[in-house]
Amino acid sequence: MDKESTAYRWILAAGALLALLAVAAGAFAAHGLRDTLDAYRLGIFETAARYQMYHALALLGVAALAAGQRLPRGWLAVAALAFCAGIPLFSGSLYALALGAPRWLGAITPIGGLLFMLGWLAVFVAALRSHR
Repeated sequence: MDKESTAYRWILAAGALLALLAVAAGAFAAHGLRDTLDAYRLGIFETAARYQMYHALALLGVAALAAGQRLPRGWLAVAALAFCAGIPLFSGSLYALALGAPRWLGAITPIGGLLFMLGWLAVFVAALRSHR
């Protein structure tokens, strides 16, 4: 197995693990935090879980596209890295804020959002640069 195939297996594994954790976070919000957090904070927590799931699924898609060698792998690697970095910055900061972290931590959330957008832009560029 070549080095690139191993890298994309790790992206697939990361996507699966992050999706698992998103489901766990959503269940925790629905069952463990429903009586603890006010509606506003619960909404923040649920938004974090939802965006984590979206981008975990995006990682699975990137891994599948790369494995199929249908799109330029360099751009897919950029997308994977952006999604992997965006999840803890965006969702992680929202989880922390919902659970009572200092408000200044909210300054990190938009960085994660920008990384999500960068990831989607990289997938877009990969699609346009496909020669197959």
